[in-house]
Order: sequence, then C-alpha cells, then structure tokens
Amino acid sequence: MSFRDLRDFTEMMRALGYPRLISMENFHTPNFMLVSEVLFWLVKRYEPQTDIPPDVETEQDRVFFIKAVAQFMATKAHIKLNTKKLYQADGYAVKELLKITSVLYDAMNTKGVEHMDLSEEDSSKFKFDLGSKIADLKAARQLASEITSKGASMYDLLGKEVELREARTESIARPLEINEAEKVMKIAINCVMEQVQKTNDMLSNVALDEASLEAKIEKRKLELERSQKRLQTLQSVRPAFMDEYEKIEEQLQKQYSSYLEKFRNLTYLEQLLDDHRRTEQEMFEEAANMLRLMQNRLKEEEQLLLKGATNDDSDVEIQDDDGSDSEMQDRQTRKQHTAMGTLLQGRAGVRIVGTMQGGDTEEDEDSGDSEIDLDEDEEDDDMEDKSIEISPRKFVLRARKPEPLEESDNDF
Repeated sequence: MSFRDLRDFTEMMRALGYPRLISMENFHTPNFMLVSEVLFWLVKRYEPQTDIPPDVETEQDRVFFIKAVAQFMATKAHIKLNTKKLYQADGYAVKELLKITSVLYDAMNTKGVEHMDLSEEDSSKFKFDLGSKIADLKAARQLASEITSKGASMYDLLGKEVELREARTESIARPLEINEAEKVMKIAINCVMEQVQKTNDMLSNVALDEASLEAKIEKRKLELERSQKRLQTLQSVRPAFMDEYEKIEEQLQKQYSSYLEKFRNLTYLEQLLDDHRRTEQEMFEEAANMLRLMQNRLKEEEQLLLKGATNDDSDVEIQDDDGSDSEMQDRQTRKQHTAMGTLLQGRAGVRIVGTMQGGDTEEDEDSGDSEIDLDEDEEDDDMEDKSIEISPRKFVLRARKPEPLEESDNDF
C-alpha cells in the first residue's frame, strides 16, 4: 500500500459520486464493512441489474460475497481480483479496489470528452473523414475475400477428411523400413550439404567483392586527392585576363552610374516639358476664350453704334431748315467723333495715330470711317471663315494710318 494509491482511490471515488466521504486513515486498520460497501456500490455502478447479496454478517456470507464480486468482475469486466487481499480489508485491498475504480473513472472521462466533442460539432450534421478510411476499407475487403477463399478450401479439405484419415491410419500402421529411411535421410543430407556449399560459395564471393570494392575505393580516393591538388593550384594561379576584366568592370560601373544620372535627368526634363506644354495649352485656351468674348462684345457694341447712328440721321432730317449748313456739318462731325471715341474706348489695346493738321475734313473722316469699317468687316470675315490664325496673347485692331502730309509744321 502506498500513499499515492490511497489518494488516487479517494479522488476517483469522489469523482464517481460515492455518497460517503472516504478518508485516507480508514484503511490503516482492517475495515471489512467499508470495503464491502464500496465493492457493492462499484458493482451496482458497473451493472445496476446484478443480484449479488449484500449480507456480510457472518464469515460464510463474507466469503460468498467476495467470491461473487470477484467472479462477476472477471466475467463481465475481465478484471482479475485477489480475493485474499479483498478479504483482509486493509491497505492492500485498496489496490484491488483501485482496479475497478480506474476502469469506471476512465469510462467517465472518455464519455465526458465525447460529450464535449459533440457539443463543439454541429449536432445536425455529422462529418466523416472518408479519406483516412479508404485504406481500411481496402484491407477489410481483402481480408473478407481471403476469409471466404480459406473457408471454401477448408470445407473441401474437411470433405476429403474421410479418405485422408484412412490413408493416414494405413501409413501410421505400416511398419517403418530402415533402408527407405536411410535413403530419405541421405537425400536430405545431400540437399543440406548442397545448400551449405552454395552458402560458402556466396561467402567467398562476398569476400572477393569486398576486396574489389576496397580497391575501387582506394583508387577513387587517390583520384580525389589529385583533383583537390589541381583545384588548389588553379585557385592560386591568377588568370592573365583578370586585370583587364577588373578594369572593364570598373568602367562598366562608371558608365552605369552615368547612365542612371542621365536617365534620371532625362525623365525630369520630360516631366518639365510636359508641364510646360500643359500650361501653354491652358493659356492658349484661356486666350481663345477671352478673344471670343471680346469679339462678341465688339459685335454688340458695333450693333449698338449702328442703331444709334440711324437714330441720329433720322433726328437730323426732322430738324427745322432754319439752321445753316455749317452748323449741321459741325453737329455731324461732333457726333461722329463721339461715336469713334466710344468705339475706341471699348476696344482694348488699339493704337491710334493722328496728324498735326488743325482739323479733319469730311473726306478724311469718311475715309477713316470707311477704313475702320473695312478692317472690322475683314476681321469678321476672317473669324467666320477661320482661315487666319489669331495670336492667343495679343489682340490688336488696325486703326487708320495717317496720310502723308503735304505741308508739315515740323521744320526739322
């Protein structure tokens, strides 16, 4: 008996749910009542429908109880119990009780593990790994076929047992002849001697093969040594082209670095060029939009000026004839000057060239107006036909050029 056995037994009984508290000091002295109670409870736990009498009052009843429990456990659970130690009811009985409790405890643990596995898996679906069972299925099929074939051959042999029994009994009853036995023994001896000779020949051949293999190994070792020496000499000798190779390698490294630098610069310049083109395109589009807007505005102003000029002509005709021709001419010239001033103010970037003469005649004004009108008509036609390219940055209207002066006040 050991302290460990007592501890394991008490813990297992507590885990199995034994209603009574078992202490380690209960088995220091013989306690048959406790042992019988524990045995009866374990048997009922193993097989609830057993009919073992629990009477242990007399000595015969105790002996009968121990024998019945030992026989039941041997037949049902295949557990061999020592009845003498059980009858002692001391610490040695704990080892026998531990055999039954360990079986029940292991069964309880395995059952708990199975319940845990089932709770983790899906209860509605059962997954089977058939891949690992294919080999077992093949082996089972092969064994089944072998069993059937062996059973059929055995059945045939058993059917011939009647004839073979007679032949066997006759051969056994027949007296043994010494000459025939000697011949058979000689034949067997010769066969054994032949086998021994073959084995010796094979051993001798093995020795020869071993010698030849050793010779080959020595030869290969010598070749290996020569090859190693040659390798060392080749490694120590510097090739003639090595210096040139190193120089070319350095030049290649420099060329590669310069190539990388040029490639990087080229990509940077290409990016700058793309950005510059993009900005120019945006400026060109903006200038074209501004030019379009300015042309539309100038057209609207010209239309307004034309409408104002027609209204002024109608007012002049309706006026009384009391005024003189000179006053009418002065008014017309004044109105034309105002119209020209407003037109020139509306146009941005117009260059005006004048003369040093005192006044403008009607012909000059008419000619200037005609030139401006012609220029504007030409610009409108050019914009409508889209046959002349217009600069996106400057928009200049041609003004009337001064005619050469016949008499100039400039004395230089």
